[in-house]
Amino acid sequence: MKTVKEHMNIVVIGHVDSGKSTTTGHLIYLSGGFDISTFQTVSQTAEKYGKKTFQYAFLLDRLNSERERGTTIDISQWEFETSKYHFTIIDTPGHKDFIKNMITGTSQADVALLVVDATQGGFETGISKIGQTREHALLASTLGVKQMVVLVNKMDERSVQYSETRFNEIRTKVLKYLKRLGYNAKKVPVIPISGWKGENMVKRSPNMKWWKGPTLIRILNSLTPPKRPTNLPLRIPIESVYLISGIGTVPVGRVETGILKFRQHVTFAPSGIYSEVRSIEMHHKPFEIALPGSIIGFNVTNVSIREIRRGNVCGESQNDPPRGVSQFTAQIIVMNHPKMIKVGYTPVIDCHTAHVACRIDKIVQKIDKRSGKVLEENPKGLRNGDSGLVVFVPQKPFCVENYSEYPPLGRFAVRDMRQTIAVGVVKSIVRIENN
Repeated sequence: MKTVKEHMNIVVIGHVDSGKSTTTGHLIYLSGGFDISTFQTVSQTAEKYGKKTFQYAFLLDRLNSERERGTTIDISQWEFETSKYHFTIIDTPGHKDFIKNMITGTSQADVALLVVDATQGGFETGISKIGQTREHALLASTLGVKQMVVLVNKMDERSVQYSETRFNEIRTKVLKYLKRLGYNAKKVPVIPISGWKGENMVKRSPNMKWWKGPTLIRILNSLTPPKRPTNLPLRIPIESVYLISGIGTVPVGRVETGILKFRQHVTFAPSGIYSEVRSIEMHHKPFEIALPGSIIGFNVTNVSIREIRRGNVCGESQNDPPRGVSQFTAQIIVMNHPKMIKVGYTPVIDCHTAHVACRIDKIVQKIDKRSGKVLEENPKGLRNGDSGLVVFVPQKPFCVENYSEYPPLGRFAVRDMRQTIAVGVVKSIVRIENN
């Protein structure tokens, strides 16, 4: 009898041009996730675009605009297996213009592969204050991804030439930053690889004999699956919605809490639309139920594709269904803003798969971020390094939850000026009751 392997989701993050898609595509290929005929077809396509070296990236970057630009724009998902686990791997954009897609993909992950460019200048750009290496790691931490693996990529490049000294320099700097974000640096694996050549991914590289650590596949097999909150009411933040001929409306998202079942009656927030689940699929395979951690598509009845969108949340109609909120109170920490944040400020809140502008209606308290002690009531504003209790009013329909009750829907990033300026957790909400 075939043993069913435990499932986990991996997100691949990092600075633009660090080799994320190439590394991801090659890893899936080496693990048997793509057959030879598919790879040959994609290789021929890469040659037609004049981008032969992008053949592994093209396995995931399917949009013409992505292939023409040589840049990932949207998230893509694929599956592969190791000897121990069944993985869904999520490739995300590195470019700042598509950061919302990166955040959406990261919100669905259990583990993050942080791809770092080892080339001279490449690493320094990514780890700088405006670099995406730094910001992507921060967002992964904010969105609750507790396990991190660092891949020091492009070790084969001319400016690196498999240098152990360069690897150790990068390793030290990355772990120092991850430690500041709250990761246990001693438990974060850092592996030197070449995503293009596949070195140290499945087999140990003969060009890096100094590397005595494990391969990437061994690291993936050593990961610990998170606890799955099946006892909580159902919550599925919607990533995308499709209209499939012969089937109908199919929302796609990750089950965060609870269990989705065939023929279950569900509610979508913040709209309050009711429906029934007619089918459930994961990687085009049918299922009767979907457990937390599963990224699934599910067909719902009597709902138009125009009535559901990314950022909506699905829940069970008869068991604490999700609702939109008129306001929510959150504790935030300001990390990177040039001025004082005051009442009336309206940044974008990125929470689960939603991205909604929210106005600060009141700054209730300034708080010591370490002890939790109240430093000042009704302060005029918050500056870099300050923590405070803030009341937000969404400018569009929005569904969030208390962090203490539904952690995946209660932690968020605050963004403005194309950067993350604060992080926070929801302390209380005022729900809008649907008629």
